[in-house]
Amino acid sequence: MKISEILARGGEAFPSLEIVPPLKGLTKQELIESIRPFMEFSPPYINVTSHRDEYEYRRKADGTYSKHLVRNRVSEVAVCGAIMSEFDIETVPHIICGGATAEEIDSKLHDLRFMGISNVMALRGDSIVGEKRFTPVQGGYKYAGELVAAVRKFDDFFSIGVGGYPEKHFEAPNIETDIANLKKKVDAGADYVVTQMFFDNKVYYDFVSKCRAAGITVPIIPGLKPLSTVKQINMLPEAFSLDIPFELTRAMIETGDDKEKAYRTGTEWCIMQCKDLIAHGVPVVHFYTMGRAKNIVEILKECF
Repeated sequence: MKISEILARGGEAFPSLEIVPPLKGLTKQELIESIRPFMEFSPPYINVTSHRDEYEYRRKADGTYSKHLVRNRVSEVAVCGAIMSEFDIETVPHIICGGATAEEIDSKLHDLRFMGISNVMALRGDSIVGEKRFTPVQGGYKYAGELVAAVRKFDDFFSIGVGGYPEKHFEAPNIETDIANLKKKVDAGADYVVTQMFFDNKVYYDFVSKCRAAGITVPIIPGLKPLSTVKQINMLPEAFSLDIPFELTRAMIETGDDKEKAYRTGTEWCIMQCKDLIAHGVPVVHFYTMGRAKNIVEILKECF
C-alpha cells in the first residue's frame, strides 16, 4: 500500500520509523531482531536510509595512488527486501541524488518496482567530506525536485515523500526561501513531507503554518529523535543545523556524569513532544531510531 493511501485513511495517530542500513558483516537475522521490538506497535511502514558511495585513494608500492570504491553498509534495497520477507509491512527506501547519475537512479527505481516497493523518499543527499556545497555527479540531479519529477514519471506507481526543515536547511538564506524550494518539490509530485528532527514543537507548528500559507497542502509529518547523551546537545546542532531549547540543554547538562539520568531526561522530553503533537492532531509521528530500539520502544509504549 502507498503511504499516501495510508495517510488518507485517517484514524488514530500512528508511529513510523526510520532505520539506518547495517554495516557489512551483520547478518539478516541480526537486522530482523533489531527491528522486531517495534512490531508490537504495528507501524505501517519503515523508512530505510541511503548512503552514497564514497572513494578512497590507496598508495601503491610505486608511490602512485589508486582509487577504490568504499561501501561500508548494506544497500537500502537489500534491507527493504529483508524486512518485507519477515514482516507484513511497507518499506520506504531513500533515493538520493548524491553519487548517482539519472540513469543509475532510473535503474534502481525499476528494481524497486519489480520488488513491489511502491514508496520512496526522494532526497538530494549530503555533500561528501571536503565539499563545501553539494555537487552532483556528471549526469546526475542537482535538486531533489528534479528527482521527484523523475520518480513521478513511473506512471504514478510510487508514493513520494520529501524532506522539510522546520529550522531551514543550512544552505538556504532564510526560511521563506527554503519553504519556496519545498513547494517546488511538492509541485513536482511529492505526496507528503517528513521534517528534520526538532526539539521544540512550536518550531514545527510555525513551520506548518508557513507552509500552508505558501500553498503547500500535503501532509507534513513531524520527525523526532530522543536525546540519549549529554554530548548530543553539541553534536546534533553541528551535524543537522538545528536548535536545542535552553530548558532541555540545561536539564541535560545538569545530569552531569550520570548517563542513565541523561538518557531518561532525553526520553521524557521526547515523550512530552510526542504526546503534544498527537494532541494537536498530527496523523503520524516519525522517529529517527539511529539503529537503537530501547528508548524509541519506551516512547511508543507511552504514546501509542
